[in-house]
Amino acid sequence: MKNINFNIEQIYTGCLAQGAYYIISNGEAAIIDPLREIHPYLDRLERDEVKLKYIFETHFHADFVSGHLDLSKVTGAPIVYGPTAKPEFEAIIAEDNQIFEIGNIKIKALHTPGHTLESTTYLLIDENGKEHAIFSGDTLFIGDVGRPDLAQKAATMTQEQLAGTLFHSLRNKIMTLPNDVIVYPAHGAGSACGKNMSKETISTIGEQKEKNYALRANMTESEFVIEVLNGLTPPPAYFGMNVAMNKTGYNSFESVLNKGMKALTASEFETIAEEFDALILDTRNPAEFYLDYIPQSINIGIGGDFAPWVGALIGDVKQPILIVTDAGKEEETVTRLSRVGFDNILGHLQGGFATWKAAEKETDAIKRITAQQFAAEVNIDTDKVIDVRKEGEYSAEHLDEAYSKPLAYINNWINEIDPKEHFYIHCAGGYRSMIAASILQARGYRNFTEIEGGFNAIAKTDLPKSDFVCQSKVL
Repeated sequence: MKNINFNIEQIYTGCLAQGAYYIISNGEAAIIDPLREIHPYLDRLERDEVKLKYIFETHFHADFVSGHLDLSKVTGAPIVYGPTAKPEFEAIIAEDNQIFEIGNIKIKALHTPGHTLESTTYLLIDENGKEHAIFSGDTLFIGDVGRPDLAQKAATMTQEQLAGTLFHSLRNKIMTLPNDVIVYPAHGAGSACGKNMSKETISTIGEQKEKNYALRANMTESEFVIEVLNGLTPPPAYFGMNVAMNKTGYNSFESVLNKGMKALTASEFETIAEEFDALILDTRNPAEFYLDYIPQSINIGIGGDFAPWVGALIGDVKQPILIVTDAGKEEETVTRLSRVGFDNILGHLQGGFATWKAAEKETDAIKRITAQQFAAEVNIDTDKVIDVRKEGEYSAEHLDEAYSKPLAYINNWINEIDPKEHFYIHCAGGYRSMIAASILQARGYRNFTEIEGGFNAIAKTDLPKSDFVCQSKVL
């Protein structure tokens, strides 16, 4: 958003559905909720010949590791948190309504607890005193609001109490702003920090009053609490660990990158995997992975929602990891792992999987068939079919008699599987089902068949399906 006296750039990262913000005015800059790798911000500062004055954090993020510490160390800019925040490093703890000046503009800290107790919305006021935009963090999304169940332990409050707090924050601090104030949230559709976020990443207060269910006029607090909490799924296991890293500190991104970029021969790779009980993470496309891979590898393709699935399924950010990537994808893989706190990367297989093959090491494969083959051989009445899509996708339409077993919960339902009973497994297009297949085989389950193309391809066959229901009605 360009203006004569200031400029706002939304830096959106699709994999995390996360928005950071870069603001400049009259030779000075501010950055809100930066990602962990800070070079893109440093490049912008150098390009624009401006000095970074403040690094604003809307809250202690759970779904990614922020770049606030590295950025502050390099630039000297102070980190700003909202009221009640207690980071274990030097920072400015703003008072409610405190003003920060950047060039010709002002940033006002509006304490908006509810998602977390320190959650703060930053209001940009232009040089004429006009309230121009808010950077709402996880307090207000486009079409949704932040989930209030993540801070229960730290806040010693129930999720219902936190939801009530959020209700008042929205109505007393945000909905009282002019309708033309622009809304810049920290996340969009795909983030686990909300349940009903829009694919749009910018809106206005007025539009949200009209379209956002949680900002409905005449809504009571009890109605708000019920609707906000309804349908929330358990948060991914890594969330608490990311909060701790953002609050207490972490290793520099450069040190993590240098460690992960260590190139290993096939023999070195094998030795380290055994010595450190390292998880082998293969980031190749599922269409390549299933044909041939290192035994016990887990496939999470770099081409999909890579980092969130790593966080959801591996969980422990301290888990030693070895990576197998396509040539040239090593740095991207390490970077995206570090964004969600997975810093214990012991290196990568130099030359990728081809190096392993050339060394004539043992390999494994997954049984995969096309949807047409599946349609020809399956008996819907007797064969077991497992659908690993989200509950909402399954509810919208699914194969008759298929079991709903979402990938996100595989660590819970895997032990319910009878290893002697053959089953078929699919997702929407093949990305998630290959993740599930690799986990199943790594844990000794081999009596199954994965379906290429997933439900998208199955739906084109004559196999019986449930009636379609719009997903917006079932999520």
